[in-house]
Amino acid sequence: MNMRTAPLYLAIGLSLASASACAQSNASNTVFGPQAPQLPQPNVGAVRDAQLAQVAAALNGLESGSLSAVPAELSHHALAGWMEYAALTRSWSAVTSAQATAFLQRYKGQPVADRFREGWLAETGKRADWAAFNAAWDERITTETLRCYRLTATLPGSGSVPAAWSQQALSSWLKGTTPPQVCTAPLQTLATTGVLTDSMRWERIRLAALEGNAGVIRDTARGLPAGDASLALQYADFLSAPAAAKTNGWPRTPLSATVASVGLARLAKNNPTVADSQLPAVASALGMDDLQRGRVLYQAALWAAAENQPDAARRFAAVPAQAYDERLHEARQREAMQRRDWRGVLHAIEQMGAAQRSDSRWTYFEGRMKELLGDSTGARAAYARAATKAEFHGYLAADKLNQPYNLCPTTTVADATARTRIGNLPGLQRAMMLYGIRRQSWAQVEWSDATRNLSDTDRIHAIEMAQTNGWFDRAVFDLNRTPKEQSQYWLRFPLHHEATIVNAARARNIDPEWVAAEIRAESVFNPQARSGANAIGLMQVIPATGATVARSIGEPWNGEATLLDPDANIRIGTAYLRQLKDRYGERPYYAIAGYNAGPGNLNRWKAQRPGWDPDLWIETISFKETREYVARILSFATLYDWRFNGTAIPVTARMNGDLNATRKAFTCPTPSISAK
Repeated sequence: MNMRTAPLYLAIGLSLASASACAQSNASNTVFGPQAPQLPQPNVGAVRDAQLAQVAAALNGLESGSLSAVPAELSHHALAGWMEYAALTRSWSAVTSAQATAFLQRYKGQPVADRFREGWLAETGKRADWAAFNAAWDERITTETLRCYRLTATLPGSGSVPAAWSQQALSSWLKGTTPPQVCTAPLQTLATTGVLTDSMRWERIRLAALEGNAGVIRDTARGLPAGDASLALQYADFLSAPAAAKTNGWPRTPLSATVASVGLARLAKNNPTVADSQLPAVASALGMDDLQRGRVLYQAALWAAAENQPDAARRFAAVPAQAYDERLHEARQREAMQRRDWRGVLHAIEQMGAAQRSDSRWTYFEGRMKELLGDSTGARAAYARAATKAEFHGYLAADKLNQPYNLCPTTTVADATARTRIGNLPGLQRAMMLYGIRRQSWAQVEWSDATRNLSDTDRIHAIEMAQTNGWFDRAVFDLNRTPKEQSQYWLRFPLHHEATIVNAARARNIDPEWVAAEIRAESVFNPQARSGANAIGLMQVIPATGATVARSIGEPWNGEATLLDPDANIRIGTAYLRQLKDRYGERPYYAIAGYNAGPGNLNRWKAQRPGWDPDLWIETISFKETREYVARILSFATLYDWRFNGTAIPVTARMNGDLNATRKAFTCPTPSISAK
């Protein structure tokens, strides 16, 4: 966001000037023409502040130590709390109780106080300054480490412990995961004061077994009688190194069966043949039920599918129905698809639960399998159900039926009063300013607090405000609660740097919709985005790739700074897409997969399934992330085509690089009304 020089105010500009492009109350097969009008960009609360650049500089100085205190001229700024926070937290060990108390009181009710409180509690916990800790405590805190510090801070001096304290301590102890180290003292108090019973210990062992956590089992066994402790330690040993012989002599109990099933399931992830050979005898001896047996067979089936083993279909068939979940159903159909077993794919889809099967992906592939098996009537019926969804597989289904794409975009119009009210919320103002000076994590804290109790409509207007200030990802992360929110396509698919996108795409002879889709998927138009793999900027370009591509196109290269320049990033990222497309025979779906997973993985997938139809090839990509990424980019490109042009190149044509295909219209069908 550019820094401005006017005094701080909220410039409330134009509203979203039209109602829903497809008003749900009176829509009647509205078809968007080839040049659909573009709605104005949201302009709800543009934040301008003459001192914002000074604030950014002060924050840097306070964090580095070149400034020791907030400059006097900024002491009353809306972000004064965050500047004080930066000054104090530069060295937690130097913060005094008086400073902390004053800060918490001064900014009481603001997110910066909550953020400071958690850090201060962690510091006073390390100091064992329990008076200061208790003075700052807030019962809303859920962090387990801090809650264990609280238990220590309120630890009874001697004698029996209060019931309320015991219950809080038990909530940290009675779970299968390893507690933080700071929980040791209060949890030992549970044992030494006789609060823990043997039945509680066995319940903790059961929970730990389900987590596969042998360490917690060993720790818990110390409090059991010798015979019981010996059995618990046998359980822990089995989980660490499963072997059927270790179960000899175990009692035939549900816990023994659970431990054995978890251990063998872990074995099946790496060596399903050995797990298979041990399962029958162990299951019989310990009385495993179908769910426990299924836990082992489930992992063996997943392994076989991942490794393309010839017995994978048999393994899937052996898993009891009770042990199936959505992941296993999906893996089963994909394994059958890789073998081109169309009946097997259809059978796997038909075994899915109603909710999973209603997803457009599986409805489309139900139709696709029926088409391949010669059932044209069944195929068209399934395609018709899938085509109602504005998603990749819904678009594919619409292409099969040669019909327009379903899309019912909505907007929410704010009147002047609502715009002013939302724009004047102090928390949102602080969030916008923090985002503008690249303090995104702090901005998100302010945003979450400011929008927590807003109505759905006001939250939409807050998202409009965020977009006005160049913060586009709020629409992606916060407009997904209801179908009505998901239909806010104007907000959920923003456009920024349009001229650069169009010019860069034309220069490389690829469509700008694809470029916009990549930016939306990679960074949601955040030019400062940086991934864990150090992919940078709008199109998430790795510096080494960026340097190579920049040289090839004559783009000046100044290291990572080049990729933080939005225009340069778009030019380099677009040129890289062109190179991938050239390398893979003008097939965008190959290029998209390569952009996400790298050329090595792509070349392997191409070699495994040469000549496959694009939809089947995409569905059988072995990496879930890449499989979904390719579908997402193609779907996003269709929606950006709508934003740019009002019509779209059919997805089926776009996948194959045919940009001259007859374009598709979008339609919002009238909901059917049941006769009374």
